[in-house]
Amino acid sequence: MLRDELLAQLDQLLKPWLMKDYAPNGLQVEGKPEIRKVVTAVTADQFAVDAAVAAGADALLVHHGYFWKNEAAPIVGMKKRRIEQLIKHDINLIAYHLPLDVHPELGNNAQLAKALGIVNVRPFEEGNETSLVLRGELDPPLSGHELAVKVGDALSRPPLHIAGHQRAIRTIAWCTGGAQDYIDGVAAAGLDAFLSGEVSERTYHSAVEQGIDYYACGHHATERGGVKALGEYLAAELGLDVEFVDTPNPV
Repeated sequence: MLRDELLAQLDQLLKPWLMKDYAPNGLQVEGKPEIRKVVTAVTADQFAVDAAVAAGADALLVHHGYFWKNEAAPIVGMKKRRIEQLIKHDINLIAYHLPLDVHPELGNNAQLAKALGIVNVRPFEEGNETSLVLRGELDPPLSGHELAVKVGDALSRPPLHIAGHQRAIRTIAWCTGGAQDYIDGVAAAGLDAFLSGEVSERTYHSAVEQGIDYYACGHHATERGGVKALGEYLAAELGLDVEFVDTPNPV
């Protein structure tokens, strides 16, 4: 299909205009006008760019693209090498950041809930369809250790578990990626646990002093789900040849 048709479909699906983001959503590097083969990845790193070249892809579709707010503007070094490969091989770079986090079916948060079997999923901010944090319940409730095992099995990566209490975990909130500082709001709401991708030194104190279990599940690991689901959607609905590549990133 034509690139512009694909972009129109993606925009209609993900509605990037609903959110103020830290990087441009949609087409970031222009390539060939017709797209048959798409490679998807969490981040447009060199590993993913090389994989797209090797696969003969017409487009690289990612969650983490380029041109972030406060990022140095010059196209030099690592950035130059990546963009040079894309342009040399006429590969479109398409990226959707926050819109892919919050999509109610294909988004990173929705896919994490599905992987963990969380029920009664809804926005943490009631009525906010673009809420970056979701909440729900575990049925049946799990111990802190049991939930850590379940997360590790689902993401193929054991989480860092900070135990803030010894009660069973029933109510839970989560936000994929670098969302550790939402923990204070979740603790204030009286929930049993909070999951995110990254962790900071201060997160430990927030968890133990406010009596909430916290799980740092990996930024990359928690954000595989959205772009994989989006690629599967494009293959099923638009008939594109889509391949997911997974950079071996432990963070």
